Amino acid sequence: MTENSNEPGKSENKIFTIPNILSFFRICLIPVIIWLYLGEGNSIWAGSLLILSGITDLLDGGIARRFEMTSKLGRALDPIADKLTQIALMICLSIRFPLMIIPSILMIARDIFLAITAYLLMQRKGEVLGAVWHGKVATVLLYATMIIHVFFPNISSTVSIILLTACSVMITITFVLYIIRNTKALRQEKS
Repeated sequence: MTENSNEPGKSENKIFTIPNILSFFRICLIPVIIWLYLGEGNSIWAGSLLILSGITDLLDGGIARRFEMTSKLGRALDPIADKLTQIALMICLSIRFPLMIIPSILMIARDIFLAITAYLLMQRKGEVLGAVWHGKVATVLLYATMIIHVFFPNISSTVSIILLTACSVMITITFVLYIIRNTKALRQEKS
């Protein structure tokens, strides 16, 4: 950290922070995971890198808050890394597990809504709303479901359906809660 990092607004504009580097690292892992899973058929390595990606996701937020390394770029880059990883892997998994398309569609619809409202809030207020607890719960559940499907390609259809249903329900709940939060924020800005 530089000497000026404690000045108001300075840390918000930083680009090269540990959390931002971890988010960028997660983005770089995506093509490697896809190549290992689809190209090489190596579920163990693909799953291991997915776990590493999930760990860095948990670490970057904790590091950002604990060491005051939050930044505008980080608040945008972290969810982008998450979504790209999730979408890429869900598409890969839907080849073998067609029902994976249901949480995929729900997640894409939710994230399009979040992107549009985030853009509008950024334009009007100049800020980005952060993730909340239910979003993190949905992310952890989604990662767990994906990891289980990657490591156990012969998972029983019953277990697979239970996991995918739980994911779909949690994504739907987060979607509804984000709709309430973001539309409220937009209405407050208008008034």
